[in-house]
Amino acid sequence: MWMLFAFLSAVFAALTSIFAKIGIKDVDSNLATALRTVVVLVMAWLIVLITGSLDGIRVISGHTMLFLILSGLATGASWLCYFKAISLGDVNKVAPIDKSSTILTMILAFILLGEGFSPVAGIGMALMFIGTMLMIERKDVERKEGKPSWIVYAVLSAVFAALTSILGKIGIEGVDSNLGTAIRTCVVLAMAWMIVFMQGTWKQAGNVGRRNGGFLILSGLATGASWLCFYRALQEGPASLVVPIDKLSILFTVLFAVIVLKERMSGKSWSGLALFVVGTFMLLL
Repeated sequence: MWMLFAFLSAVFAALTSIFAKIGIKDVDSNLATALRTVVVLVMAWLIVLITGSLDGIRVISGHTMLFLILSGLATGASWLCYFKAISLGDVNKVAPIDKSSTILTMILAFILLGEGFSPVAGIGMALMFIGTMLMIERKDVERKEGKPSWIVYAVLSAVFAALTSILGKIGIEGVDSNLGTAIRTCVVLAMAWMIVFMQGTWKQAGNVGRRNGGFLILSGLATGASWLCFYRALQEGPASLVVPIDKLSILFTVLFAVIVLKERMSGKSWSGLALFVVGTFMLLL
């Protein structure tokens, strides 16, 4: 059963982006992020209750809480940039750039934390980078009407996602991962709604239609379902196999984007995706 849950984790992670892409249409991306984060927060704390890790909140030190907040701010920035990117560009191109945060995380870990990586992992990183580049076309980096291209937000999403991991590694010790995620999600929610109120887009919340709102809720539920399935898979199966299967979310995301959203993929983009997937698995060897 653990293998089924691992695949479901990848599928739900992919559906998160697909549902968000549909729900974010004609809705301010920051407002959409704030709305779906409410659902994610409920799911995150539900997981904490299910896993029985709530008691761990009593022993969190001030230092650890500080880094949880900093990590949450980085997570929030990553989410805001990611959903801005998919509101402007195709999911099948935004997702690989966002997932390439793995490369930046490993580089920062090498520089800041002194962590090493094997030659195989180095080759995997190179393949992921080449694959990502193959999926980007010249028109993707061009500005329209003086505004930044979606690729700028996608890259920022990857940078902030990498910082989330590094901050977590540096300062978060002795905290259950599910509890840490729930606390970070509280920070993300506060950050997202603060931006929404500063922009004045909170006034548009009442104008979000049932269809858009429904898909944003589904996106949040898909995120929570992915976390639940991933945790269940890790409980029953080996992490060395669960993690690679979960990484297949990038493949499912692109396939769903092509099938459901009717996004187009060139032959070069398919080749890039193949290299990206192979590179991802090489990181885990």
